[in-house]
Amino acid sequence: MGGTDVTDGWDWRASGGTPGSASPPAGPPPTGPTTAYGGHGGPTSPWWSDALADPWRDPYAPAAVILPGGPAAGAAPEPVVDPDAPGRPKLRQLLLVPLVVALLAGTLGGALGYAFAVRGGVGGGVTLGAGPAEGPALAQRRPDSLAGVAGRVLPSVVTIRVAGPAGTSEGSGFIVSTDGYVVTNDHVVADGTGRVSVTFNDGNSSPATVVGQDPESDIAVIKVNRKGLRPIEFGDSESLAVGDPVLAIGSPLSLANTVTAGIISAVDRTMQAGEPGGPVRYYAAIQTDAAVNHGNSGGPLVDAAGRVIGVNSTIKSLVAEGQEAGNIGLAFAIPINQAKRITQDIIGTGKARRTVIGAQVAGTGTATRAGAGVRLAAVEPAGPAAGAGLQAGDVVLKLNGRPMNEPTDLIALVRKFAPGAVVTVEYRRGTTRQNASVTLAADAK
Repeated sequence: MGGTDVTDGWDWRASGGTPGSASPPAGPPPTGPTTAYGGHGGPTSPWWSDALADPWRDPYAPAAVILPGGPAAGAAPEPVVDPDAPGRPKLRQLLLVPLVVALLAGTLGGALGYAFAVRGGVGGGVTLGAGPAEGPALAQRRPDSLAGVAGRVLPSVVTIRVAGPAGTSEGSGFIVSTDGYVVTNDHVVADGTGRVSVTFNDGNSSPATVVGQDPESDIAVIKVNRKGLRPIEFGDSESLAVGDPVLAIGSPLSLANTVTAGIISAVDRTMQAGEPGGPVRYYAAIQTDAAVNHGNSGGPLVDAAGRVIGVNSTIKSLVAEGQEAGNIGLAFAIPINQAKRITQDIIGTGKARRTVIGAQVAGTGTATRAGAGVRLAAVEPAGPAAGAGLQAGDVVLKLNGRPMNEPTDLIALVRKFAPGAVVTVEYRRGTTRQNASVTLAADAK
């Protein structure tokens, strides 16, 4: 190996290449496993325990090979258990883990799905419709919109059912006091046997009793035993103008809480109505094109402020007698000023006063020419007309500026006013035109 010193625990060659003593190092021999040096017996040593496996060792050099000692005699030591070591999981723990994982996965999936639906929409991420924008003014349902008016009036409108010999008939009405008075048409309750029920806007029903009726004006009053009702607000039918917007509310053809819209088509449209064998009704009606059908009778006609200005009563139709009539845009309502006065009379006295002028008119066609006025056939000696100087044979041309064309015109317009009202009558006697102030009176019936 030249001049290189290699040691395996001691020098086995003397300096200069001469082999030296192969004796072990000085000192007491170490204790421990039995050793052999190159297969020769000798003292024990821990050095070079793997010397025989060293590929670089000199085969002639002594080696110390350590052989492991055998196990000590006696019982095997008791195994030591670490108290902090994890134990074998129980069945409950094994089931709890996948359950918690499933819940977390479901929650996460739902959140992701909701976010996808909100942000990207359904159907492959397609967003339907335009972005949010402020709607037109009418869509905001302001209190003065049609929807706002209808919402305020509907709680005051009721459906009336009347049992009669031919079955049950239906009509409409509206609440006029908090203690249960309801206004409707006389022809709604005329054929009843006393069994009347009222269904309110919220669907609740109550029995009702008939307080009083006025067949000639087609107004009736019934009452329900229920408190806290919302009465309708009254308007002024004398302040109406053609073209004003109106709503008709009621139960046409049993369709409760129906609202239809239209305008005032005419005012003071004189009407003569009635059924064969029944009373003849006269009134100067409000004409409207709002859709009114059977079942609307007795319901309110309200203005753009939600105030009742008429009681829906009659429609005109083109159907033949015996056929079912329907709306063709010609509906008529009793002016609320007249209906209110009659309602107060019925509630106060049980019957209504009828306003008269104290004269009888000639039949249709007795005027000298079309539109030439209405001829008086007779004048009561102590009546209002006689007190104003009118005589039989006089031709009434205008009443408060309203032209007279047919006898119906004079009767209907007179009944629109309350007893005691003063009206101006323009009439012709011979070839002379004159004016008179007539104080109308109540019929002494």
